[in-house]
Amino acid sequence: MDLTLLYRGPLASCDYDCPYCPFAKRRDSREQLRTDRACLERFAGWATAQTTDRLSLLFTPWGEGLVRSWYRDALTHLSHQPHVRRVAVQTNLSCRTDWLADADLGTLALWCTYHPGQTPYDRFLAKCRELVRLGARFSVGVVGLPEHLEAARRLRADLPDRVYLWVNAAEGHTYDDAEAGVWTALDPLFPYSRRPHASAGLPCRTGESVISVDGEGTVRRCHFVRTELGNLYDGTYRAALRPRPCPLTTCDCHIGYVHLETLPLYDVFAGGVLERIPASPG
Repeated sequence: MDLTLLYRGPLASCDYDCPYCPFAKRRDSREQLRTDRACLERFAGWATAQTTDRLSLLFTPWGEGLVRSWYRDALTHLSHQPHVRRVAVQTNLSCRTDWLADADLGTLALWCTYHPGQTPYDRFLAKCRELVRLGARFSVGVVGLPEHLEAARRLRADLPDRVYLWVNAAEGHTYDDAEAGVWTALDPLFPYSRRPHASAGLPCRTGESVISVDGEGTVRRCHFVRTELGNLYDGTYRAALRPRPCPLTTCDCHIGYVHLETLPLYDVFAGGVLERIPASPG
């Protein structure tokens, strides 16, 4: 079975305080961190044992995972499993990069977000250049706020052309055609992010070949539909996997709408759906 899993454990702490994020500068207690580590290690153990499946794994923590050793260890370990086709993580790239030397960079990928005002530009760019030097597979992006435009332009100019720079439409922000055109000049795929996608009743791969998993192993079709399909660890989710239409009115997050069958994004991002790398970055 080919199965894509989006894992989000209880980790909610982050080292940044972005004004557009509800988890900015949130601190988890030691007990919460121990719980998160146990949940992640259980999930990694499960994924390691699923040798009859072909797995693609995306870690989407609310907080920043790569500053925690257990995320780096899990990603490294899973990257070497022959039945894991891709293991990727969303990150602000504030962590060190030397751990990547132990990973299989043919399997591991990073979805990196630059947050202007949270880290010096030169420091973030140096991390990206180190990823290039290591041969890591990664994308880089920004939230499309007016105050981020110049930083995004600098990134596009300073990064190699082969590194895809994506732009996320800012939540609650309306883009007129002129403003959208400015962002589209940096990211030709920005029009997919500009407005929420109508999804009610439309076919979506989530719930069939794509599922969301939380720290307790509860399986849902995606992060945005709360209906439970079963549990990962007792196997009850398997019987619930089937084609099903989206029950929501709209879908406005890339990790959701990329799986809509009415959009061509599996072709656009062929080979890089999880890490948000298009088949042709230009």
